[in-house]
Amino acid sequence: MLDAVVVGAGPNGLTAAVELARRGFDVAVFEARDTVGGGARTEELTLPGFRHDPCSAAHPLGVNSPAFRALPLERYGLEWLHAELPMAHPFPDGTAAVLARSVAETAASFGPRDAGTYRRLVQPFLPRWDTLARDFMSLPLTALPRDPVTLARFGLVGLPPSTWLMRRFRDERARTLFAGLVAHVMAPLGGFATGAVGLIFALAAHARGWPVARGGSQAISDALAAYLKDLGGALHTDYEVKRLDDLPPARAYVFDTSPTALARIAGLGRYYDGYRYGPGVFKIDYALDGPVPWTAREPRSAGTVQIGADSAEIGTALRAASREGRAPDRPFLITVQPSVADPTRAPAGKQVFWAYGHVPNGWTGDLTDAVERQLERFAPGFRDRVLARATAGPPEVAARNANYVGGDIATGSVSGLQILLRPKPSLFPYSTPHPAVYICSSATPPGPGVHGMSGHNAAKAVWRRLRQA
Repeated sequence: MLDAVVVGAGPNGLTAAVELARRGFDVAVFEARDTVGGGARTEELTLPGFRHDPCSAAHPLGVNSPAFRALPLERYGLEWLHAELPMAHPFPDGTAAVLARSVAETAASFGPRDAGTYRRLVQPFLPRWDTLARDFMSLPLTALPRDPVTLARFGLVGLPPSTWLMRRFRDERARTLFAGLVAHVMAPLGGFATGAVGLIFALAAHARGWPVARGGSQAISDALAAYLKDLGGALHTDYEVKRLDDLPPARAYVFDTSPTALARIAGLGRYYDGYRYGPGVFKIDYALDGPVPWTAREPRSAGTVQIGADSAEIGTALRAASREGRAPDRPFLITVQPSVADPTRAPAGKQVFWAYGHVPNGWTGDLTDAVERQLERFAPGFRDRVLARATAGPPEVAARNANYVGGDIATGSVSGLQILLRPKPSLFPYSTPHPAVYICSSATPPGPGVHGMSGHNAAKAVWRRLRQA
């Protein structure tokens, strides 16, 4: 009998398997698709030689992840590559604010009225970032806080809505960039704990940047899989699990799946019926014949570029997708240009580029024209650079990854109490009513992103139980 079976070979499932195997447990992973990866894959979606990331591409949480940093993934081919700027946010007047590695450079891009405010906001947390990141990403308490005072101070700043925090800024440049940071988790700007979301992304950039993985995000998954095999773990692909009986006998079963799928497979009935899924995304992967022709200088050297004219436009787009059930006329866009840091991703002189906007869950329309009109506002002539595009609305996103129910790449709404207490309000979110079944996907804390911490935290719950048995 195996000690543990993991279902799903995304970053969280692979991390959970690695953590268990490192501690001497006999582990096997079963993945429905023919390759590992989940939300960290790389494929030729457009033209030969153009290597795209169908989902995650830039990894501020990955390079800062306590779980990944504790593993020897560089020995298995993972290399982080950094653009000159982690992120830029252009404005219609041809200027831009930036999220730079340097706090001073970031603050200066906001203008003199907000520079000091921004420095005072982030400076107290940066010297304690590693401890804060571990404490924050281990909530609820899978480990006692190493620095409870800093964590409490962070909570006082971050738990209120981001709109409260943004009132500290006097000018729109800082408010707009911060609103864009919050929008990465598709949360309405006025939601509970959204200030923490923006702060985490900003602090991550200052600490270690927003890099891409050399060769594509698949390198993260491949490194985890290779390490698992060296630890003696087994990996089975092309193996769809429809019920627990499809799996070999084991002392524990760990699911890197949506709560919906887990309930169906494990026979948990209506246990997760109260779990909410959030907006979907409409994503376009581009093969370009050269760099994006940004009007502003700063986005040309940034790995990630946020697109939204001001905080009001960003808020309107989020409300349309999450509350009004319609696609926004001017979608807020998150764009990543991996070729700025990694020229191997496309043929010489060419580039890969992706952009996505938020749409209602399960939306079946075509947002291509709206996305490209937004890009043309800040990069006139963009369409002339397009060699090929691959579009994916919510149905296609969900078909690529079953965890993304209705196109929700966060595997569950990141709003209300569900931003912290997911998939159920519980101090033991990785456990289920079945004593041998656990969940480790992005539907559990600390939530979405390629960081492996949900898998790491779930593995802790599993190995504690196995050692007690």
